[in-house]
Amino acid sequence: MAQVQSISDAADRVMAALVSGLEIEFGRQAGVALAERFLDAEEADFLWDARVEERWLGGYFGGEESEIELDRVRILGRIDGRWFVAVMLVDGDGDARGMLGKRSFGRAEQARRAFADA
Repeated sequence: MAQVQSISDAADRVMAALVSGLEIEFGRQAGVALAERFLDAEEADFLWDARVEERWLGGYFGGEESEIELDRVRILGRIDGRWFVAVMLVDGDGDARGMLGKRSFGRAEQARRAFADA
């Protein structure tokens, strides 16, 4: 029998494992701080991987220097126990290339309303 789990549940477990591993290596205080710094540095990738819904908003035209075509995609997800809605820049291969903005929410209903209203 296959077990089904949401991506956001898996993202929460990944965050817990990251913090745990860093705590073992560097101590409790340093582990939490380093995990936060790591998340900040790779936030777009973490959020993209933790999405549970997405909606295409249109193309992104970043100027003449932009060599690749990007799309704007609104996502809804949960990571580290917090819900979020973000607008991501995504390439043609479906990989996140950046983030235009993010809002965090304490409850799923608030995040779902924000996701639907945009």
